[in-house]
Amino acid sequence: MSLSVPTMAAIRFGYGLRPGEAPVQSQDALLAQLSAATQWPIAFPVGGLDERRAAISDLQQQLRDLRQSDDDDQQRRERRKVLQRQAQARFQQDANARLLQAVLSPNGFHERLATFWTNHFSTSANKSLPMRLLVPAYEAEAIRPHISGQFSVLLRSATEHPAMLIYLDQAQSLGPDSRGGMQQKKGLNENLGRELLELHTLGAGSGYTQADVRAAAMVLTGLTIDRRDMDAMFRPGISEPGPHKVLGVSYGGPKRTERDYLSLLDDLAANPKTAQHICRKLVVHFISDDPPDGVITVMTDAWKKTDGNLTAVYTAMLAHPAAWDNPGSKARQPFDYVVAGLRALNAGPGDGTVGRFLEANQGDPGDNAKSNGDVAMMADGDQAAVTNRKAAQTARALGQGALRRMGQPIWLPPSPAGFEESFGAWITASQLAERLRWARRATAQFGEGLDPREFLKATLADAARDDTIRIVGQAPNKISGLMLALASPEFNRR
Repeated sequence: MSLSVPTMAAIRFGYGLRPGEAPVQSQDALLAQLSAATQWPIAFPVGGLDERRAAISDLQQQLRDLRQSDDDDQQRRERRKVLQRQAQARFQQDANARLLQAVLSPNGFHERLATFWTNHFSTSANKSLPMRLLVPAYEAEAIRPHISGQFSVLLRSATEHPAMLIYLDQAQSLGPDSRGGMQQKKGLNENLGRELLELHTLGAGSGYTQADVRAAAMVLTGLTIDRRDMDAMFRPGISEPGPHKVLGVSYGGPKRTERDYLSLLDDLAANPKTAQHICRKLVVHFISDDPPDGVITVMTDAWKKTDGNLTAVYTAMLAHPAAWDNPGSKARQPFDYVVAGLRALNAGPGDGTVGRFLEANQGDPGDNAKSNGDVAMMADGDQAAVTNRKAAQTARALGQGALRRMGQPIWLPPSPAGFEESFGAWITASQLAERLRWARRATAQFGEGLDPREFLKATLADAARDDTIRIVGQAPNKISGLMLALASPEFNRR
């Protein structure tokens, strides 16, 4: 079964069709989204990057004050709980904004690429309290601005960001024979060196050795963070002196500079095995768990000709016929599924019914009313608070709550390897049961007035199979028909 270009473009390379939004008509239109997206404001971190940097500095100061205070243990715990609640509230706001950005953006291919690269260079907000504020900024300033440029620039931006340095414990890594290392009696941490080779560039099984991992970690010593402002910096005093050979190339000398690790990053970005690894990952993400060799070949050729220009690599991928074959080969991951479902239900002008509802209910449900046990005793005058609280609960259940239950919470990957890509990881009995529950609640909330047959046509177009059209058409009521459309095999695949 072959599908039209607009349907495949929306489902395989974007976040699905939205009623009333003009579908992409060509490969060139998909690529045009890369430049168009630069005119689309990034919704997170909420308040903007300047405000976020100030908030991070303020949090760091409060944590320092807490450590140096004369409070007893109980008082310190209470003060820390306040900071934790504040940081978590900001994080939830950012995660809500990240979800809403994907739902509302007309540049689905760009949004998918942002998700891919944020997962490729994974960090987790669970690492520490400041990471709750740092990780959203990491995607906004280190990943998104560089996903259509040179891979070498993206690699440097991600590697040098304080979120990466904290997540992979680079801030704890000191050259064992450096002045700082000997004074503090601390040594090397190999995490960043290992993941740089295994995950971010060459790929596992590409021929590097444990000696290369250790040498890369040595070259990276000195790259650390300023803990006051949480900015990246280079400190020669903790950088391991001497030359260090990675893949046969020597970096550094008696006097170490940041140029040593930057040269290593540039050489890894230019390595043909990096091109092979990254291009294969892109094909696995977008096209098939069993990637066609021909697509990878044309992509790596484009990489070589352009020194790793990512737009050229995406162009080669989209131009290959295999990119448009075998629809439904990939599973929609939970974030993909929830975004596509919300987009499908987002009828109406402007931000649509879904967009306006989510925008209006971004807060913590607990902020809008009393506890569950008090709700029944509320006076009539408090009914608005009850209504607001229920709306916030629904927004959370359809957004962040659903993603947690489905196993793909925003900015909280299980490991530096990120979230799984394989079909089998996401299409399981428990996953499908959770998606069915989500579809039931989403259609009950947003499905009023929608006709299931027209909904199916608008959101799956020619991807809808005859048996799905029949089942949806025979549903006992409209909400059931909408739910069955969102639960269909076609809607769970891309």
